[in-house]
Amino acid sequence: MEILVIIATESSKTNAVRMAKLLIKEKLAACVSIKQIFSVYEWDGDIQETKEFEITIKSKPEFKDDLIDFLHKISTYDVPQIIYKKYHAEIKYYDWLNKTI
Repeated sequence: MEILVIIATESSKTNAVRMAKLLIKEKLAACVSIKQIFSVYEWDGDIQETKEFEITIKSKPEFKDDLIDFLHKISTYDVPQIIYKKYHAEIKYYDWLNKTI
C-alpha cells in the first residue's frame, strides 16, 4: 500500500496553483497541497532569501518518471526542487488515491 509523495517548490502562489491544477487535470496526482515557506539558499554565488510555495504531490509510485518530466517542463525554476519518497498509506486513503488517478 505504497504511495509516492513529491515535494517541489514554485516562486509564486499563482504558479503553484496552476501546477497543482494541471497535475490533477492530467491525472498525475490525486491531491496537491500548497503552503507558503521561506527559503535560504545559494544561487549564482549569492545567498538568497525568498518566499516560495511548497507543493506536496500525492500520487502512485509508477507515475514517478512522468511526474518528474512534467515538473521539469512546467516549473518556472532553472533547477526545480523535486524530492520524492514512497510512503505507506492507510488503506482508505490508498484506495481513494488509486480510484482517483
